[in-house]
Amino acid sequence: MPIVIVVGAQWGDEGKGKLVDVLTERADFVARYQGGHNAGHTVVIKDEKFVLHLIPSGVLHKNTVCVIGNGVVVEPRALLEEMEGLRRKGIGISDNLRISRSAHLIMPYHLALDLANEQALGKKCIGTTGRGIGPTYIDKMARCGIRVGDLLNPGLFREKLALNVKKINLLMKNLYQSRGFSAGRIFDEYMEYGGKLRKHIADTDVILNEAAAAGKNILLEGAQGTLLDIDHGTYPYVTSSNAVAGGACTGVGMGPTRISRVLGIVKAYTTRVGSGPFPTEILDAVGEDIRARGGEFGATTGRPRRCGWLDTVVLRHAVMINGLSGVAMTKLDILDGLKKIKICTAYKHGGKTYHHFPKDIEVLEKCTPVYEEMDGWTASTLGIRQFSKLPLKARAYIRRIEELIGVRADFISTGRKRDELITIRKQF
Repeated sequence: MPIVIVVGAQWGDEGKGKLVDVLTERADFVARYQGGHNAGHTVVIKDEKFVLHLIPSGVLHKNTVCVIGNGVVVEPRALLEEMEGLRRKGIGISDNLRISRSAHLIMPYHLALDLANEQALGKKCIGTTGRGIGPTYIDKMARCGIRVGDLLNPGLFREKLALNVKKINLLMKNLYQSRGFSAGRIFDEYMEYGGKLRKHIADTDVILNEAAAAGKNILLEGAQGTLLDIDHGTYPYVTSSNAVAGGACTGVGMGPTRISRVLGIVKAYTTRVGSGPFPTEILDAVGEDIRARGGEFGATTGRPRRCGWLDTVVLRHAVMINGLSGVAMTKLDILDGLKKIKICTAYKHGGKTYHHFPKDIEVLEKCTPVYEEMDGWTASTLGIRQFSKLPLKARAYIRRIEELIGVRADFISTGRKRDELITIRKQF
């Protein structure tokens, strides 16, 4: 009964989609446990690219059941568009998709609030995608949110919506000098969505726990990454949910004693999107070159990602917070040809050396990374499928990272395609 959590170990965009897709070959269920359509997972199969936002990457395997857990926030129109896009590419969507009735719905006013809040912050803005994720989680915690299951109860949905729209319209008018919303128009729109999604809505916590009891292989996937976690990331420059492994249990409704392994996905360098401290950011031609070669542009927004050297202070934090049992290193091939490669081993600030990730945002913004420099490799790693076939200096780079973070590499990705992967330890 292996239950494996796949979690981003940096600021997201580590390549989780590919690893989830590969692991799903032996998984019976794949469940997404947090976030919304503000995240994108990219999978390349035989030169065809699939970009997924809400639906787990396991949908590309016809015998796998995909679950959108209660910890996810769902924009129904975006979900339906994603489903239709997959159907156009020949991917069947039927009983293989289940949506938790307890997941919260992103409403039109959540998007408006998200954008208005960012504009009001000006230069202090968080760098949100503007998808309404944060305001939806705010309503969830304020206990006035509308859930997916409410789509099946028109009377209750109308009642909740009327109360929320009355409050939102006052806020939009008085604080943001903006037009309000029509509860009737939203009701009609969302009832149509409910009709299309009805057959997919279920008690997914029951489904997953029954599957676990039956000895099924289950994969739990998160969006974003550890350093974007609302509690353990670079607050306030974070997402609005618990992206760390602990969020998986609450996000799908499974107890922690059921978890077998936690796999952290680590890019061979570091990237982040949006505002916030980034100690190892490379602000010269090398950073631009890594961005271009790595295709470092957001799968959801297209925004260019900030690029930097690998940061083992970040990774040690991720190992500790998530209880990682292993890591999967992605995009090793992007570093091919660099004469020198740097690894951050600590930070310095105010005469103090930090080996653990600082919680003080001002320290993070002003700290200086302590680097260890290694020789790069000239031979290509693209498509290599055996660790022993990697260039000697590439192997030395991986082994040094393992030493610094105290966890071994279970996988090494050497390209975008599904089969461009070195498997050292299987998860199932």
